[in-house]
Amino acid sequence: MKLRQSFGLLVLLTTGIWAQTKGTAPIVIDFEEFRAGGAPARFTFARTGNGAPGNWQIVEDASAPRGPKVLAQTSADATSFRFPVCAYAAFEAKDVRVAVQFKLLSGRVDQAGGVVVRYKDAGNYYIARANALENNVRLYRVVEGRREQFAGANLRVTSGQWQTLALEAKGSHFRVFFNGKLLFEADDATFSHAGQVGLWTKADSVTYFDEFTVTPLAGN
Repeated sequence: MKLRQSFGLLVLLTTGIWAQTKGTAPIVIDFEEFRAGGAPARFTFARTGNGAPGNWQIVEDASAPRGPKVLAQTSADATSFRFPVCAYAAFEAKDVRVAVQFKLLSGRVDQAGGVVVRYKDAGNYYIARANALENNVRLYRVVEGRREQFAGANLRVTSGQWQTLALEAKGSHFRVFFNGKLLFEADDATFSHAGQVGLWTKADSVTYFDEFTVTPLAGN
């Protein structure tokens, strides 16, 4: 039975889009399989707003939670309304929990990192992000390129150390977690469709990501 389940999992992964079934095991991506200096396979890259595209690549960090390789956004373009997005193209769901370990390296305009759900394109998605310069976590909807906050909380977000951010979307209800604790909840019905999940930064933020975990929730 275990061999049969493993084979089925392999088929789902190699066909491109993860099956949206109840009870599907989490997808955990630690980036160890990818070549340092290159972009990871199965991800696509875009930018909301203005300025240069993001520069997403695999780099090594000895302090990483899951091994030395991490996904980094390294472009330090300081355009304020600039949001590089990295979407996981091999998965779509409406109801999902997305979590990531992140480390904020630098940024004078912003030091931010976030997780994305129900991603349709660079102008339409939900985003939860943490910002070390503002010391807050915010939940936004991005509609036709316009970023609209609908929930948030103020707390200490630290540069230079690994922290965890998670966003859970089920129906019109959202929950945001920081370092394993529920931070706040909110409701919004702007996007009710399935979409991709992903990662996000802002302006000149140089941010590392590791242990990207995607968990489909019952209801898809």
